[in-house]
Parts: sequence; structure tokens; C-alpha cells
Amino acid sequence: MLANTAKESEHERIIFSDVMITRKRNLFWGRKWRILDARMAFGIFSLHVLALYAPSTFSWDAFGYAVLFYFLSGMLGVTMCYHRALSHHSLKLPKWLEYTCAYFGVLAIQRDPIYWVSIHRYHHQYVDKEKDPHTPTYGFWFSHMGWLFDSAYIIEKYQERKNVEDLKSQAFYRFLRDTYMWHLFGFGALVYAWGGFPYLVWILGVRTTWLYHSIFLINSVCHIWGERVWNTNDLSRNNWWVAIVSFGEGWHNNHHAFEYSARHGFEWWQIDLTWYMICFLKSVGLATNVKLPTQAHKLKKSFASDCKLK
Repeated sequence: MLANTAKESEHERIIFSDVMITRKRNLFWGRKWRILDARMAFGIFSLHVLALYAPSTFSWDAFGYAVLFYFLSGMLGVTMCYHRALSHHSLKLPKWLEYTCAYFGVLAIQRDPIYWVSIHRYHHQYVDKEKDPHTPTYGFWFSHMGWLFDSAYIIEKYQERKNVEDLKSQAFYRFLRDTYMWHLFGFGALVYAWGGFPYLVWILGVRTTWLYHSIFLINSVCHIWGERVWNTNDLSRNNWWVAIVSFGEGWHNNHHAFEYSARHGFEWWQIDLTWYMICFLKSVGLATNVKLPTQAHKLKKSFASDCKLK
């Protein structure tokens, strides 16, 4: 396993795991904070503070709409569109539906599609190596959130991000990139006009904060704790409880073994809500070119096959 190449006497082990912190980076002190980093930190901190008002502003209406937007922005926007459709081309959607889901992804407040997809493709290209955008070999906090506040790290690793030309060639995605913040401010204003401060707390504060950590857990927990089913030569793990809160993305070792697959939960008991949505869209003719791994490819990636080769 990749993490075991580091000597324990020289590096710190992440608790209850075999993952070693083999690299160091100053996350808070002793580093230069760029304006972009400060803005990012302030924005995410403000949403967390807003979520603290949840008990005093609770209503079933606010809660219900928060859940609705959690599914729209999280599952349709991030996990199905940003991740499986745009990053990996695991399925094809009609352009009107692709763009609609991508816009839901913008409302997740996790950056625009061009940026998100670029970073994710680099993650797979350099997974758990020095140029991985959010590897836990820099520590749990770095992989979970710390990398978000370290734009110098991204610039240092990827001075020219040319791995997302398919999206840059489309005017819609360039428009979302260039006007990203205006959509967030507009969404916040509409939510406040619609339901006042309670809706702002639940739809922007609670929903966004919960979705943040549901997705961030994939980068951190699913590269540290869980089960390895496939021989992927990285730190990816399957983690059932992360899969539940992240619409099936927690079957992360499955995903890294077959990154092109539209299905992440391969077993009947591996809950994958995003896959169920893809199946529904396929059944009504709205999802095509849905990719799945063959039995031959599964055998090739299995640990049993690796043992036979040795």
C-alpha cells in the first residue's frame, strides 16, 4: 500500500489507520494568505456560523426546502453532473438537462463546473501523490478542507490547467465561471426574499454546510478509513456511512478502480442514490451512453488477479 512506503519512525500516522503523513504544509501560520484564500475562508466560516441559528429558526417548511435543495444541488448538481457526467463522462445527458443540473451544482457553492472538474481530474491523475490536490498524506485536515484555503498550492502544482478544454469550449460553462459569484449572491437574495432569515439559515447555512462536509468526507475519510476491495495502488477506501450522506460517492475504492463507471455501489447492498437517479433517467430516455465496468475489467482490478500475476 502506498502509505506504507514511509517509515513510521520518520512520519506521523493518522489515528486508527495505516495512512502516514509523509508531507508537511503550513495550513494556518507561517504561510502567506492570498486574498482569494481569505475570501474563501470567510465565506465558508460565515455559512457555518449561519447554520448555528438553525435551532432558533426551525420550521418544517424551511427544513423541507433545505432537504430539497440538498438533493438538487448535491445529487443532481455535484455527484451526478459535476462528477459522473462532466468529470468522467460516465453518462450523457441532453444539453438542456446537463446545463440545468450543472446550474444546481453552482448552487452547492463548491465553485463553478470548470474549476471543480479540473481539480477532480487532477486528483485522479496524481491520486495520493505529491501533485494530488487534496491527498491525506498532507494530513486529514488538509484533505478535508485545508486545501481549499491554499490557492498557492494549486497554482504551484498546476500552473496551467489545460485538462478541461471540453468545458472551456462551451459558452455556458465559461459564463458560469465568469459570473459565478453573482449567481451565489442572487440565490441568497432570492432565498431571503422568499422566506426571510429562517430560509436563509436553513437553505444556505444548514444545507450548504451539511453538503460541504458530505462531499469533503470523500476526499478525507475515504482515503483514510474503510475497506479496500480493488487493487488501485492508491489510498481510496469504500466507506458505507460516507456513501449514505454523499449519495453513493462513499464507495470510493470502487470509483477509483473504475473511474469511468456511472455506478459506484456495485453490490445490491451498496446504497448509491446517484446511480438510482441515473437508472431512472435512463429508463425515460434522458441518460444515454451509461458506462459500467465489464467482468473482465473487474477481474483485472481484483486483488486475486494481482496475486496470480505474482
